[in-house]
Amino acid sequence: MPLAYQRWPKPIGFALALCIATLPIGAHAAAMLTLERTQSTYPNGDPIWLLKLTDGNKLVASWQAASGASNRQRLNRRWSPGNGSPLPPGSYRLGSPEPLGQDLWIDLQPQFATTRSGLGIHHCFPGVGCICISDRQALNRLAAAIRRGQIRSLKVIH
Repeated sequence: MPLAYQRWPKPIGFALALCIATLPIGAHAAAMLTLERTQSTYPNGDPIWLLKLTDGNKLVASWQAASGASNRQRLNRRWSPGNGSPLPPGSYRLGSPEPLGQDLWIDLQPQFATTRSGLGIHHCFPGVGCICISDRQALNRLAAAIRRGQIRSLKVIH
């Protein structure tokens, strides 16, 4: 595996992510996740996406993620099978975190017309269609926040 695939920057908002357990999340229906592309890239050229956990207007935590390889960013994001493009923009129903071997899987169900399926948040890199979180501890913190806050929605912005 190339070195570029082995090294990932620490999650943005790392101090915030460490404090998640002490914050009341989801006290009202405004707690949700959003995913948006940044202008930054990983060493291999793949775009860095930012997964944000908000409660109302308050940013609770954020994590760096991958979704789609650098040469797949402009492909049709609503078509399948497996063109490796990022998640299509729109709203998703967020499933409860579930074990996937030694890792976790958080199911994503598009709330719009698409032939894409089998979408989720999980540990992987590079990102070729799902939301890939490279750091298992960060993924565990995300899953804990989803469970505790009973967060059930994600919006892909870009």
